[in-house]
Amino acid sequence: MFKYAAEFDGLKDPSALRIAPDEMAAAWEAIAPALRDALSTAADQIRAFAVNQLPASWSDSPIPGLTTGQLVRPLASVGCYVPSGRHPLPSTLLMTAIPAQVAGVTRIAVVSPRPAPETLAAAHLLGITEFHRLGGAHAIAALAYGTATIPRVNKIVGPGNLYVTAAKRFVAFDCAIDMLAGPTEIVVTSEKGDAADIASDLVAQAEHDPEALAIFITTRADLAKQVIAEAKQRSRNNPVAREALNRNGLVILAADTAQARAITNRLAPEHLTVDAPSDLDWVQNAGSVFIGRWSAQPMGDYISGPNHTLPTGGMAHVRGGLSVNDFVKLITVQQYSAQALRALGPKAALLAEAEGLAGHAEAIRTRLQRRVKQ
Repeated sequence: MFKYAAEFDGLKDPSALRIAPDEMAAAWEAIAPALRDALSTAADQIRAFAVNQLPASWSDSPIPGLTTGQLVRPLASVGCYVPSGRHPLPSTLLMTAIPAQVAGVTRIAVVSPRPAPETLAAAHLLGITEFHRLGGAHAIAALAYGTATIPRVNKIVGPGNLYVTAAKRFVAFDCAIDMLAGPTEIVVTSEKGDAADIASDLVAQAEHDPEALAIFITTRADLAKQVIAEAKQRSRNNPVAREALNRNGLVILAADTAQARAITNRLAPEHLTVDAPSDLDWVQNAGSVFIGRWSAQPMGDYISGPNHTLPTGGMAHVRGGLSVNDFVKLITVQQYSAQALRALGPKAALLAEAEGLAGHAEAIRTRLQRRVKQ
């Protein structure tokens, strides 16, 4: 593992692989007070949202003598991958570790190849005690299978580059993962938005990666032309955004609003901006939705509360973003009394026989035939 860390991550000293709490604390003290306040506010927002998302244990008695329910239990351990390539991403540490903490995960292992001081500071803020200078496919392998110094985890979460994503896909049968996150996606579907606001969001998400996808959907040709002009102007001094827009920027002029909405749902974008709360009625597939001109998409990247680790590549057709639910498991429970077994047992035995499972039926009838002591 150290061989790859030295080759790809630039790690020269094996003893520096695990980051000491003192180093994280020093990073916290070194950053500006205003940034400490911003990180604290973001953490509070993310934590509050995760608390609201947390599922609850419950029990019910559908018939006399039968109790059914569910238990909510946290995963024992998770690995949080925090990229540190083109940009330092302390926000990703907050977004991956805080829901795990809210869920009650006891061991949270963070990996990042070249963590910036801001990321180390965020780790200190959250009380992270296990942080490794490790990235790429070898970091995913270490988390999934374990090493002499890094025990394996139950699940790996967090975005990464193509190599990280490929590695997560490779280990997915041996270690749970959250999702295969690709390049950032933004769709703005609008009939009355401001061209400057729309273009600024398109540029903001495009600057993540040259492979980012940025799409504006409208029925208004005049607004489409304004947005194109604004996006060109605003990306002029942003080479990554400019490259992404040149490669994957697109304006779709729909025949009518019904077509615009259908295209939007078919795309199932990671980030979606719409004009008004009423638009939520037609939204079926999206990672996160931003409503109206004041809801700048970068607010969701940092401080709103909902998670910014979101499905891409059409995966919003089948799942939402990372949440506290990714860090818990639901255990179902059932308890019968003799009365409840007499009520439902004969029907269950018939169903077992219909499937040709005589042993199932016998396990039920053995109890039905037993004399119950009163």
